[in-house]
This record gives sequence, C-alpha cells and structure tokens, in this order.
Amino acid sequence: MRTAIIGGGAAGFFLAINLKEMMPTMEVTIFEKSKKVLAKVEVSGGGRCNCTNSFASVRDLSQVYPRGHRLMKRLFKTFNYQDAYAWFEQHGVRLVTQEDECVFPASQDSHTIINTFLLYAKRLGVEIQTERKITSLEELKDYDFIVVTTGGMPKTLLPMVSEPIEEPVPSLFTFNITDEALRALMGTVVETATAYIPGTNFKASGPLLITHWGMSGPAILRLSSYAARELHSHQYQMPLAINWSSRKDAEVQTELQSIMSQHPQKQLATIRPFNLPARLWTYLLEKTLGERGQYRWQHLTQKDLNRLTNSLCNDSYQIAGRAAFKDEFVTCGGVSLAAVDANTLESKYLPRVFFAGEVLDIDGVTGGFNFQAAWTTAYVVAKAIARYPI
Repeated sequence: MRTAIIGGGAAGFFLAINLKEMMPTMEVTIFEKSKKVLAKVEVSGGGRCNCTNSFASVRDLSQVYPRGHRLMKRLFKTFNYQDAYAWFEQHGVRLVTQEDECVFPASQDSHTIINTFLLYAKRLGVEIQTERKITSLEELKDYDFIVVTTGGMPKTLLPMVSEPIEEPVPSLFTFNITDEALRALMGTVVETATAYIPGTNFKASGPLLITHWGMSGPAILRLSSYAARELHSHQYQMPLAINWSSRKDAEVQTELQSIMSQHPQKQLATIRPFNLPARLWTYLLEKTLGERGQYRWQHLTQKDLNRLTNSLCNDSYQIAGRAAFKDEFVTCGGVSLAAVDANTLESKYLPRVFFAGEVLDIDGVTGGFNFQAAWTTAYVVAKAIARYPI
C-alpha cells in the first residue's frame, strides 16, 4: 500500500509520521515543490514555533477558530491539544506553557520540532522528494491514497481538485494606519486593548503594538482573522476603533473624575489613567484636547472629560491596507468543509483522496491554534487511512 502526501509542511510531516507509526508497512512519500521542507515551522513564533495552546482560556472554539470551529470540535474527540502536547513530549520535544497559554518547545527553537520530524521521518522510512511539484492527481495514479496538505490553498492547486473551494483570502495580518503622529509612537505596547470595526460585531482584545506602519499585536491579528472576509471585500479600507483600556465608558469616566478630584494641581500628562504608556497618553491628550492637553486636571470641563472618555474608549482610525505578519502568512478559505467527510476528511468527490491542514477552510487566530489544526487534521487522516476498508 502506498500513500502520497502533497506538501512538506507541518500537516504533511505529522501525517506521514503518524501513518507510519500506525501502519509500518505503508509506503509513504512526501512531495514538496520547493527545495526546503517545513519552512513555515521554522519561522513561526519568531523562530520559536508556537506549536499549540493550552486552551485554558478558551470557552468556545469559535473564539479561536473563526472558520471551522464546529468541525474542530468533532475532530478533537480523536486528537486534541492535550494529545498533541503528549505526542511531542513522547517524541522527545519537551514543551513549556507561557502565561498567555501559548505552548513552545522548551528549547525556544523551532528547529527542535523540525529536527524531530526529520529524524522520525527518516527512522520510519518516509520518502521525501523536494523540488517536486505535483500539478495533477493523475501523476499519482499509482498510489493507493493521496493526501493534499499544501497549506494556504495556492490557486495553482485549484485545477487539481474537483471539490468546491472557498476563496482563499489573507487571515492573520497587521493594519496599515496613515496617522503619522500615531506611527511616531512605534514600539509602544498596550497590554490590554480592544480593537473593533464600527458597525460590525467584529472585535478582539489583547496586547496591541503600535508599529512604524500602524498597528499589530494579538488584538489586531485576532481582529484581522475574525473579519478576514469583510476586510477583503472592502479592499482593506475600513474604519477601526480602539478601546485603549478595554473598559466601559462609565468606568473610564469615573476613573478620570477620580484623578481630577485627587490630583487637581497635577498636569494632565503626569497622571495616566489605567497606567497607559506615557507617550500614548500624551498623544491622546493632544489629539483630543489640543493645547488644553497641557492644562492641569482641575481645569478640565465636563465636555473635556466626555471627549477624553470617548477617546479612550472609541479612538477612531482608518485602516489603509494590510501588512503580512512576517512569514507567518495564514489564509482563510480552501477546500469547503462540506466537501469532505466530517469524520475522516476524505473527499466526497474522489475516493481515497484526503485533505489536512490549512488547505481546508479552517483557520485559527494567533496563539498556536493553526498548528493545532494541522496536528489534529493530519492525525485524523492518518487514522482514517490506517483503518481504511480494503
């Protein structure tokens, strides 16, 4: 029996290794079009590889999988994040969980995972063919099973499959903001901010980073994931609002009034509500109050307080395009989930053809969730092939 895996990335290798462990007699070949395998694993997490998440703060999978959460809930019954954690540890990769629940190799080096994959692939006899581009499934007619694990569904793959395709669009990316005064604050981090798109239900909270091109950080990346299709349909030109403290208007107003009563003689810039970064608070004062931003707290009028409250809770910007998040490019879209068996991920159109990883219309927010989807879908396919009725 022979299995061909198209794509030498995370899902492809995880599938190959698990299939060989389940079914040692299976001949498994990975076909990778480029010279290098596991390239995305290498650069992920800033080279540290955020390989999964503890899911401790996840109440519902829709929080972290904007598309595909129902299928992931089903597949987790076969292989979930706890299984993934145990798998890596059992294969010699010691893991650590950060305070933000992201899981990394204890070595803090993605090559630990890459080397483990390559070691086990070699040990188990997985054949790896690089610079081998597959343009038609007909090329693999001599194989008993074919698994497509090509990642973000490049358009060159579309002629290969007959399954319905959800248009692939960028999912995890940062925002270009043309406000020069804001961009001058590059490097400023707000630990808990909420970013949202006015007039929609799209919003996300978490750390927010101001960059030389606009805004980044988990809050922005998550928002880009939730609103991926909406942003794409508007050509990445949409309004953006920021709640710099993630608190309600009434709570912010109360905080400002408290500061005004306790520190009336202090200048506005010297007392920062919610311990906002000094440069950001000065920027917001100037943006909101102009020259009055240099006044003392006792000189604020109720109108000033209202304007500051609105600036802290509903600060307005304009998204002027997207920026790719380094090399960790993620897309939503791909093979429609309605086109695959929900238990095995086998095509409903072509028997013995399976899909795993990002080629499916499953994508997660930042934090290790996309890799977890790769491990889960790859394991499910490996198990399905190993148990396939012959």
